[in-house]
Amino acid sequence: MLSKINKALKNLTRGQKGMTGLETAIILIAFVTVASVLAYSVLTAGIFSSEKGKETVYSGLQQAQSTMEIKGSVLGLSNNGSKLDQVQFNVALSIPTEKIDKNAIVVNYWDSATHTEGASFTMALASGSNERGTADMIEGDEQFTVTVDIPSNATVVGYDTLNLQFVPPTGASITITRTLPNALDRVINLN
Repeated sequence: MLSKINKALKNLTRGQKGMTGLETAIILIAFVTVASVLAYSVLTAGIFSSEKGKETVYSGLQQAQSTMEIKGSVLGLSNNGSKLDQVQFNVALSIPTEKIDKNAIVVNYWDSATHTEGASFTMALASGSNERGTADMIEGDEQFTVTVDIPSNATVVGYDTLNLQFVPPTGASITITRTLPNALDRVINLN
């Protein structure tokens, strides 16, 4: 009886000798296809994330680098010699290809007793500088004279320290910190 069962089992598998190799090849091809799709998706995600990382770095550099710089001296102006009334300095672009809307600039003032955000100031084209394009834009090799009014509630006198923060719409802000001399003249070089 055992020999009959063995014979029957041999008859069942007699025509399937090549099936094992074909099934293995199909499974291997399926694994390779799945692996290549997975590798493609991983590479695509990696390229996408590296591009986003590059954009973040460039954006950070643009915000961190100063787009403007002070040119020349920082002057203190006093009408009567008893207290400081205005601070005046020239600014220009440090990156000549940039443009900055001068109406979007903010100036903050503070000293040991006073803090004013959005202090009153004026910007005029500096003498010797020519307007290159739009009147409201700081462009190329233009220089502008900035005159900041010291807030009326601030009494900055001899040996006091004042701070001005010049904040352009893009790039890093410029902070000017100066200590006044003991005696105030009508025009004081604060460098």
